[in-house]
Amino acid sequence: MTVRMDAGLKAAFDDLCAQFGMSVNTAMTIFAKAVVRERAIPFEIKAAKEDDDVTARGIEAFKAIRARAEQGLMPDMTLDEINEEIRLARSGK
Repeated sequence: MTVRMDAGLKAAFDDLCAQFGMSVNTAMTIFAKAVVRERAIPFEIKAAKEDDDVTARGIEAFKAIRARAEQGLMPDMTLDEINEEIRLARSGK
């Protein structure tokens, strides 16, 4: 069997297998046996939730605004203006 992977990943995998006292071939055989035995991949594979991405972007936006405010670069805003900014952000505009 031939497996293609990024050179950096291969080097890290080789090093880790060596620390475990096994070859890459042995590690791949262990993985294959576990898949056959369990009839499943022996770990969860999933994509990040869309909400996680939205939350991360929101946190980054908040940090950027806070940094500008701490530097005195944000004009004073009324409560109505703040609420309008929040409404616009939630609507995606």
